[in-house]
Amino acid sequence: MSLDIVYTAAAHATGGGRDGHVRSEDDRLDLDTRPPKEMGGSGEGTNPEQLFAAGYAACFLGALHAAGKELEVDTTDAEVSAEVGIGGTGNGGFGLAVELDVYAPSARPEQRQRLAERAHEICPYSNATRGNITVAISIVD
Repeated sequence: MSLDIVYTAAAHATGGGRDGHVRSEDDRLDLDTRPPKEMGGSGEGTNPEQLFAAGYAACFLGALHAAGKELEVDTTDAEVSAEVGIGGTGNGGFGLAVELDVYAPSARPEQRQRLAERAHEICPYSNATRGNITVAISIVD
C-alpha cells in the first residue's frame, strides 16, 4: 500500500519505557509513564494502553464523522469510547484487545451498525490493527 503522507507525529520515550517518560517532539504531550497496578506498577502515571485507547477513540470518532458524510447519516453528538486490554499470548509475549463503544444518537437505529462498519473500514487505527488484534465494536444506545 502506498501512502501520500500529509503529517508525521514524533514522540520520544526515556527512562524505563513503561516506567519512564514520553514527550512529543512539539512538547504538546509530556507525560510520565507508569505500569498499572494490575501489572505490578504504581499506577501513578499514564501507560501505553491508555494512550492507545485515547488515540483510537479520537481517530475512530473522526472516521465515524467521515463515514456519516459519505453515507449521509447524521453524526451530531456522536461519541466513541475505547478500552484496550493487554495480556500474555502464551508464548512469552504480550498482545492487545480493543473494545470500541459507538454512540450515535442522531443516527437512526437502523443506520448505526453500517455507520460503525464503514468507520472501521476508514479509520487508520483500524487499518493498522486489522488482522493483528481483536477489535470488538458495540453500538451503544
